Amino acid sequence: MDSRDQSSPRSKRLGIYIQVPFCQTKCTYCNFHTGPFARSLYSPYVDAVCKEIEDTETLSGLAGQGLVEPVVELPVDTVYLGGGTPSLLEPPALARILDAVRASFTVELGEVTLEADPETVSAEKAVAWRAAGFNRISLGAQSFHDNELRAAGRKHRVSDIAEADRLLRSAGFTNLSYDLIIGLPHQTAASWKESADRLVALAPEHISIYMLEVDEGSRLGREILSGGPRYAAGAVPSDDQMADGYERARQWLAAAGYRHYEISNWAKPGYESRHNLKYWRRAPYLGFGAGAHSFNGRERWANVHDPAAYAAAVAHGSAAIEQRELLTEEQVLEEKCFLGLRQTGGLNLDEIGPERRAKMQPRIEGLLAGGFVRFEEGFLRIVPEHLSVANEVFVELLR
Repeated sequence: MDSRDQSSPRSKRLGIYIQVPFCQTKCTYCNFHTGPFARSLYSPYVDAVCKEIEDTETLSGLAGQGLVEPVVELPVDTVYLGGGTPSLLEPPALARILDAVRASFTVELGEVTLEADPETVSAEKAVAWRAAGFNRISLGAQSFHDNELRAAGRKHRVSDIAEADRLLRSAGFTNLSYDLIIGLPHQTAASWKESADRLVALAPEHISIYMLEVDEGSRLGREILSGGPRYAAGAVPSDDQMADGYERARQWLAAAGYRHYEISNWAKPGYESRHNLKYWRRAPYLGFGAGAHSFNGRERWANVHDPAAYAAAVAHGSAAIEQRELLTEEQVLEEKCFLGLRQTGGLNLDEIGPERRAKMQPRIEGLLAGGFVRFEEGFLRIVPEHLSVANEVFVELLR
């Protein structure tokens, strides 16, 4: 993989992300603007998403400014419905959203992803998802131990994972992605090994592994930071244990034939997430729904997070945008560095220009001397053994 810049929208393909913020429960580790909402909100929310898609140029608030036009004219090749738990929506509602995309954009759909929780999968839904046009399902497994799932506030149990996999395969899905989390309460080295082994045995095409984030944005994070006992905060593995778990997973997945292509992502050859690669390569994408983000190569904008406020704004023909930022040249360069190094293919130093490279050279040499990075074929890459501390490398390089 290379790290070629895809920030010029005219020569690229467009990705579409649709945010569905509804969940059955709020996981203890979750720091997203998602959660349980009354089902009465589902239908008006879908109405609003479809209207926002259909009226993209008007509701974006960017019409006539020369910013959105090059983007909306691009062919769409990836669609990703994330959340939240999009699989909570009834299949006809999901199909309606995809139909709105097809009606409003030129489509060359190669990858259409739906995020789902294992307990929400049924035989009927799986068949309906395929019929609607989804060809990739991303399942939030997180763990293969019920005590860890309970402590995290997850609704599903281990038995639900295997059943969901069976139902999806029976419905004809040949591209499944699974999430696992390192650092859940009660997780041990042995239980982590078993979770990884059981996932590899299912042979999904794609695997994402995330290390538990400890911050003020989640209930568990706040409890850990304050030294409290709730949400099994005292049973969370240490940072060193999590780093060790990541390193072991990297080795296990390599042995199982998975290619490590981004810090948190592995895939069988040819099954890398085409949509998520757009984020890491700074390709253009449009986001629809509450809290969804968009990027056209130089400007980022985001919708309001509250689903009711979002739906009300769109219903009244108003832009739902609450934040907009035109990136400076310095920000663009920092993004290229940060996102390039997240990919195992590395950062193409030719893309950041001679002036920026000269400024970074002393720090690069220090990281090279410390064994944290290496320079190969024009690309600066984090040494695989140090990917678990990649954030420290980013900070050092960009300070």
